[in-house]
Amino acid sequence: MTDALTDDVLRALQGRDSELFRAVYQAYAGPVLGYLTAKGVADPEAVTQDVFLAVLPRISTITGGAQGLRTFVFSVAHARMVDDRRQQSRSPEHCEFETERDSRASGSAEDEAMELLAPGEVLALLDILGEDQRDVLALRIVAGLTVEQAAEIVGKSPGAVKQLQRRALITLREHSAVKDYVAP
Repeated sequence: MTDALTDDVLRALQGRDSELFRAVYQAYAGPVLGYLTAKGVADPEAVTQDVFLAVLPRISTITGGAQGLRTFVFSVAHARMVDDRRQQSRSPEHCEFETERDSRASGSAEDEAMELLAPGEVLALLDILGEDQRDVLALRIVAGLTVEQAAEIVGKSPGAVKQLQRRALITLREHSAVKDYVAP
């Protein structure tokens, strides 16, 4: 493979650092990016920039003409690729959180209270609520639906469903607190 960057071009650009760097970047950025991509670097564009940032201050000290420069650029690229692999092996894999695939469940105070009550007590407690509040609690707590799913079923906005649920739970807490203070 012949380089567009020859020994003659390098000699002609000596002393003109910005033009020399531009010529080196144009000649080798594509092949370096291809090399890093083929080697599985996580962010090959960023690593390509790092390679040329490392090459820039040392361009004038490189010996061996165009072949020496090419060897140096790719040795820096290889070293950055090795660093990237080490970093990938040490850091956890990043993936986006998908709520629908999350099988974890944490019980709320309401869930625990509902489990402690007998079915008859639950029905008696639900009788003190309005029909909308009963429907929302049944869909959210008993059926385990999301706010959006419950909203679609009852024909209300998600915000309205949240408010109905909040008010229903407050009413149930207040009723339970009053019942606990009344002697049987």
